[in-house]
Amino acid sequence: MSGVQNIIVDEGDAGARLDRWFKRKFPHIPHGRVEKYLRTGQLRVEGKRVKGKVRLESGQNVRVPPLPEPGDKKLARRLSNADIQFMKNMVIYEDNDLIALNKPAGLAVQGGTNTTRHIDGLLPALAYIKRRGGSGRDKEDIVSMTPPRLVHRLDKDTSGVLVVAKNAKSAAWLAKAFQNRSTKKIYWGITHGVPRPASGEVKGYVAKGEGHDGREVMVAVRHGTPGAKHARTLYQVASSAGTRAAWVVMQPLSGRKHQLRLHMHLLETPLAYDPKYTSDKEELGGLSAQLHLHAKALTLPHPDGHTIDLHAALPPHMKNAFDLFGFDENMPIEDMEL
Repeated sequence: MSGVQNIIVDEGDAGARLDRWFKRKFPHIPHGRVEKYLRTGQLRVEGKRVKGKVRLESGQNVRVPPLPEPGDKKLARRLSNADIQFMKNMVIYEDNDLIALNKPAGLAVQGGTNTTRHIDGLLPALAYIKRRGGSGRDKEDIVSMTPPRLVHRLDKDTSGVLVVAKNAKSAAWLAKAFQNRSTKKIYWGITHGVPRPASGEVKGYVAKGEGHDGREVMVAVRHGTPGAKHARTLYQVASSAGTRAAWVVMQPLSGRKHQLRLHMHLLETPLAYDPKYTSDKEELGGLSAQLHLHAKALTLPHPDGHTIDLHAALPPHMKNAFDLFGFDENMPIEDMEL
């Protein structure tokens, strides 16, 4: 356990959010614990209590509380053997730099209010290996100094490809790849109704707003609206079940919150069982009451020049929808072009 640290913000970190700055400095600390430090006033800027979203300025003093050392087993003590196996079952790809997971729907990527079980808190499980114990039974030991770290996000209700970095160097190039939009993301969704036209681009400005139930949602706004950001999505209908439903392939060209969900809603064909972006249509019968959106594929550029193509199998509720509507997931899909 380290002592209290007072760290002066470098010029290169000016403008960074406090929570993201902290995560870069101390990647072994789970997000939920960072939130606790903020709530209890243990993590401060210039001696004042602040929120994680505050932007840092060069020269500011950040008070960091005593932290567990990297590899401290106390960080992972709450992980059961079931948790460890659960995480390992998600792994679809691994090399010296990264691990790719097929995240299940319903599991949050990071913690927050009333969210205690999440990917970020379970990542120490991927720093374990099995060894033969003296009793003859398999035991688990942490073998890496730090667990993998998050480099991008998926909504809690969205399933599919999620990449985590295994070291600081890979975290940096992956973060840059996502920020520069040099990655290619492909999502599959089941829509309520069939988008018209059958392929095209949805674009425009979006900003945070309020839904009919008072919860935060993203809404379409005019250019110049405070907080507005431009969002672009390519889409095509891969197959349809009459006018009732469609299998839609989507490629986001920007990375806005709930972008695909909002864009399908704006086409008046919301994703099946989307709890936030709904319509007055009666929900599709025979489907599981879960959001039908899956991060199917991700292509990443590697610093050595080659590319990594990652693909995640459909979750059970999406497979059920494909079977119900007679969609063939092995059908060739044409690349979308601008």
